Amino acid sequence: MTADFEEQLRAVSLRVTRPRLAVLAALRDHPHVDTETVIALVRAELPSVSHQAVYDVLRALTDAGLVRRIQPAGANARYETRVGDNHHHVVCRSCGAIADVDCTVGHAPCLTASDDHGFMIDEAEVVFWGTCPDCAAETTPNDQRARKASR
Repeated sequence: MTADFEEQLRAVSLRVTRPRLAVLAALRDHPHVDTETVIALVRAELPSVSHQAVYDVLRALTDAGLVRRIQPAGANARYETRVGDNHHHVVCRSCGAIADVDCTVGHAPCLTASDDHGFMIDEAEVVFWGTCPDCAAETTPNDQRARKASR
């Protein structure tokens, strides 16, 4: 996999560095994690890497299109290496877990705006909100009724 990461970095004219390789590996193995988690994962491999170095790597990889930054409303930014396919996300309101949701309608951007205002739309970003199976299993019927009543 390291060779694949090296090839990806070179393809976007980024130098191959150990911190960049470590961030890409962390995000491959742990999609949808926040910056603090990325720092912890990278430091497990490279203990001397600084917070700033990881922030800089995330910014460079995002700017180069190798990493996607997502930020659901009210949540910290999260990162993933799945890019270029215009997929969406589902977020648990209870624990914040995030999962990918593939486009299900047509070709990218997989949604059609009712009025594009003259824009050439090439991507749609949708966030589905709900309760993940683990959190749903932990709630009682009273919790579920209270949640429905508050909507």
